[in-house]
Amino acid sequence: MLDLNDKRWAEMKGGYRVPFDPRPLLAQLERSKKLDETWYELTGELFHQGDVGEASYAAVPHLVRIHGPRGLPDANTYSLVATIDLARGEGKNPEVPKWLQPGYDNAISALAAIGLRELTVARKMEEIQSVLALLAIWKGARTYGRLLNWYAQDELYELVEKGLNADGHGQIKTGGDPQIADGVLRESQFLALLAEERAKAACARIYSL
Repeated sequence: MLDLNDKRWAEMKGGYRVPFDPRPLLAQLERSKKLDETWYELTGELFHQGDVGEASYAAVPHLVRIHGPRGLPDANTYSLVATIDLARGEGKNPEVPKWLQPGYDNAISALAAIGLRELTVARKMEEIQSVLALLAIWKGARTYGRLLNWYAQDELYELVEKGLNADGHGQIKTGGDPQIADGVLRESQFLALLAEERAKAACARIYSL
């Protein structure tokens, strides 16, 4: 875990790929001040349109450290940590620097252990789903982690109702859709379709306002 007095905090980049020091927001989080605003700002700075940076990785152990003593299944912690880890090394995102790796890995494992305990007392669906997403990622089931972290139950049900059925081999049958070769939708295509459907739903909500 990177010490909060380390000078490197001021040099690391966040989700906007510009220097971002998360320490003030982490301090607010630890003091439980303006929690909704703090989580909103922290999430937006550490993860922006799929992008993360070294500051995102450095913040993870502190997010877990702050979360642990509270004993409550806060979906914000699980969701943000899962989001950062799913973005790790994707596209132009850097991998976790070697000097941050031990603390980062220990934090993921520690949050998973906490999650296993808190899952027994979680009541809200968003709490249960965020914990399960983190646990799936921790165990290496990253595709399941993505689905749990990105999409609500009703969004997945809607896709199933449109005729998508799993064939048991990590592929999705599409009922002979001429746009899909051999009538089989690969995992990457399935995730792209999920993203497209979610974007359409978001646009529909905006236009209805």
